[in-house]
Amino acid sequence: MSRILLILAVFAALPACGSDETLVAYGAGDIEWQLTQIDGNTYSAPATIRFLPDGNVTGVAPCNRFNAVQTLPYPWFSLENIAITRRACPDLLQEQAMMSALDEMTLAETSPGMLLLSNAAGREMLFRAAE
Repeated sequence: MSRILLILAVFAALPACGSDETLVAYGAGDIEWQLTQIDGNTYSAPATIRFLPDGNVTGVAPCNRFNAVQTLPYPWFSLENIAITRRACPDLLQEQAMMSALDEMTLAETSPGMLLLSNAAGREMLFRAAE
């Protein structure tokens, strides 16, 4: 009897496998997110990130543009295949801090007008919807 219930549970879960579990589906899509804080400290250089419906991620760091792929289901977060241009500018140290922190993020949380990326070590990146 328990074997039949297990099989039924597996088949009942199958339709959910095709649903959208991306950040876009949880309110982060079609928004340009402005980085405002890293680890509670104000981030004053211009930096944005945008999540596209196909799983691609684009962004502008203080000096360069970047793109990547976010493949993990919400709330997990990991950018893969990061490609970034290589221009120098006065804000290069802030850019390096941003990209390093972005690489360490493992969780995402969205709410209206806010995106929080974090990890188990307590690091956080706070983004606000750009106006």
